[in-house]
This record gives sequence, C-alpha cells and structure tokens, in this order.
Amino acid sequence: MTIRVLIVDDSALVRSVLAEVLSGAPDIEVVGTASDPLIARERIKQLNPDVLTLDVEMPRMDGLTFLDNLMRLRPMPVLMVSSLTEKGAEVTLQALELGAIDFVTKPALDVRAGLEGYAELLRDKVRAAARARPRGRTGTPTAPQPLQRPRSLRTTERIIAIGASTGGTEAIKDVLALMPADAPAIVISQHIPAMFSAPFAARMDRSSAMSVCEAADGQQIVPGHVYIAPGNAHLLVVRSGARYHCRLSDAPPENRHRPSVDTMFRSVVDNVGANAVAALLTGMGEDGARGLLALRQAGAHTLIQDEASSVVWGMPGAAARLNAAERTLPLDRIASQLLEWTQ
Repeated sequence: MTIRVLIVDDSALVRSVLAEVLSGAPDIEVVGTASDPLIARERIKQLNPDVLTLDVEMPRMDGLTFLDNLMRLRPMPVLMVSSLTEKGAEVTLQALELGAIDFVTKPALDVRAGLEGYAELLRDKVRAAARARPRGRTGTPTAPQPLQRPRSLRTTERIIAIGASTGGTEAIKDVLALMPADAPAIVISQHIPAMFSAPFAARMDRSSAMSVCEAADGQQIVPGHVYIAPGNAHLLVVRSGARYHCRLSDAPPENRHRPSVDTMFRSVVDNVGANAVAALLTGMGEDGARGLLALRQAGAHTLIQDEASSVVWGMPGAAARLNAAERTLPLDRIASQLLEWTQ
C-alpha cells in the first residue's frame, strides 16, 4: 500500500527537501504541499492524505491551533516538524498532547543536509504514523486522581522501569498521573532529542503527584521520584551498598537510540534483579523487547501496553513475540498493576 503524504510548511526549502526525501521511498507518495494551514485545510479535502507533516510555526494560523481543530473535526495521523530549540520543544510537546503521532526536528543550519541525513528515520516515522491510531479530541480531559498506595509497599527495595518511544510522551503522562506521591522510584527511557528531555520532564512533574526530573549522573534514586533519561544519554541504574543511583552513559546508540530502553533494562537486571517491575509502552521498533525478556528471566514482573491503546505497537509487539511480558494491559490499567506488583 502506498502512503499518501501532504507536507505543510511555510518554508519552500523545507517543503522541497521533505518531498524529495519522502518520495525516494517506493511506498511513500507526496500528493501535495501547502505553505500554511488555510491552504492545507483545502488540500486535505481535495487529496485525502494518509499522513500530514506539519510545521509548528506558520503564518495565518499557528500549527497548534490548526492541529487542535484537525483532531476535533477530522482526526488523522500528523507528524510534527519542529525546530531544535527550547521553544520548539515546548510547542512540540503540546502538539503531542493535542494528538500528533510523532515529530522530527528541523536542523537550524543547512536544512537540506540535515533532513537528508536522517532520511530513513523520517520515512520510518511516516510509515509508523500511517499505521498509528490518532486520538480524536472531544473536549478538555479531566485530570485523573492518583491511586492509593497499597499497604506494605516496599518502596526502598523496589524500582519501576519504563520504556517508550512513539506515543510515549502521552502514555507516560497517563501512567505518572495515576501514581501516588509515595510510589516507588521510577526510571524512564523515552526516545527523545537532547533539547526536549528537560521540558518533557518539567511537563511530567506538573501533571504528577510524584517529583519528576531529568536524571543527573550520580543522582541517588529514592522513592516518590521519577528519573527521565536525558536526550542523547543512556540512563543506567547502578547500586552502591543498599542505595541505587543514576549513571549516565555516552556509549554508542543501541537499536539506533540513545537513550536506549534495552540499555537501561539491562542495568536494572544487573543491579535490581527480581526487585524490579518493568513496563514497555507504545513505540516504533524493537528497543526494550530483549531487555524486558532479560528482566522477566531474572524474576522481575514485566508488562506491555496492549495493541488497542498503543499509538504504535512496535516495541510492545516485539516483546510479545519474545514472550517477555507477564501481562498485556490497556494503558489505563498499567499504573495500578505496577503498584500492585511493588507490594
């Protein structure tokens, strides 16, 4: 099946390069381009694309306003094209909250070389978006109340490890929103660029009763806190006596990713073992599947997000094929299961 793509960007150069890069794949057809959302609205009606690439900052109507309207009136897979800046990161995270499937970053210098440099990743993200399940918007969601902490919770011994990729920023938010303030410590590896991980951690901190931060090298891991891997660094869990600490590594990417979920999960196997509880959430590719299997074999409780609630069932699906998960659950039941296993 050929994936029909509409490119929406106010830069003629970016439109040209994106069209050239995407059209280089035999299974992708760029059916049209638009320089602003008002033109895009008409092109969507005329061309009925499978996937939309959408610039964050555009004239006449900003990308977020257009995306919000689109996800309410005609939900479809949207891939955001974002600038690699602090402002670009914040706006892109808002776009993911509004229903965008994923994003790619637009290089600040030499746009052509930068976009061509990760042509295959860009094509893979378009393919994943075409298979994804866009979340329509029906109004302002109500904030969930955190779950009650189970009795006899062994917070000092237990660590919860979570991995995610495409769709993960919102899936993680949903899980953390249900965690009580005194839950066991949580370590998270989400595939995300360096400029985006600190704003992502700050957003998670605002929506969770737990204290959420971007992990720092040597930081002690304590209950009630969440540690998110910085973009472009692997997050490892290490043990010193009875205490756990974060260790950041600039080792080569694994499964094309740094941070890598597999890298983090293996460190949890080595240093936490059967006291760990792990979840692999929505994401493109297979990162984390083998690490989750190693955790299960080490005696840890493991689960994956089910296909119906995943934006992309790549990583959880790969884990399912390896029989790495003890349970397969919808997103809204994952937090309660993680807590139950930490008793």
